[in-house]
Amino acid sequence: MIKLLGLRISVYTRIARMALEEKNVEYELEEVDIFADSGPPDEYLAHNPFGTIPSLMHGDFYLYETAAITRYIDETFPGVALQPSVSSRRARMNQIIGILDAYTYRPMVWDVYVQRIVVAGSGGRVDEDLVASAIPTLQEVLRQLDLLRENYEFLAGDSISLADLHAYPMLRYFIETPEGTAMLASFPGLQKWMQQMQQRLSARATSFHSTTEAENGF
Repeated sequence: MIKLLGLRISVYTRIARMALEEKNVEYELEEVDIFADSGPPDEYLAHNPFGTIPSLMHGDFYLYETAAITRYIDETFPGVALQPSVSSRRARMNQIIGILDAYTYRPMVWDVYVQRIVVAGSGGRVDEDLVASAIPTLQEVLRQLDLLRENYEFLAGDSISLADLHAYPMLRYFIETPEGTAMLASFPGLQKWMQQMQQRLSARATSFHSTTEAENGF
């Protein structure tokens, strides 16, 4: 049995869950609240001293870091290949994942989504300067994703890859904000990709919310 330790609401946990779903691998999600006041549990830190999520347990094999986990899932289990066989497409996939990790996750999720949805929803004061400062970077991120996708159906080619699974959870949160909805609308190709991804079983089975991904955000 595969055990994934993380949080349903976590972007990176969802990335790993989508990879497991795409490969049709049975797994158990064990919730680990790294955001608790006391921090990650000691037993979790014993395996992952950085306290990040998710981590994967496969028998006696323990693995953390999402990019390593998704590649392990793809290379260990049968089913649809999630990494292109052509080196140039595989390099493009890795490039897109790098862009998402380095330039996208923090401004898109923490600076915009958390401020607009989490802080505002709890009655807090939105840091408008933080939101505004994130927008130029995110505009460039979407421009690059649209450019690098070329005319392919998916981000790195004509078949789904780890790049798509890495991008979708970040953009899924982003489109819950007014800025995200408006910005994505200016990239029709990415909007079509997003709508297509939203209909995949892997997306519907791993919703951040208590319901399936029926709330399309467009």
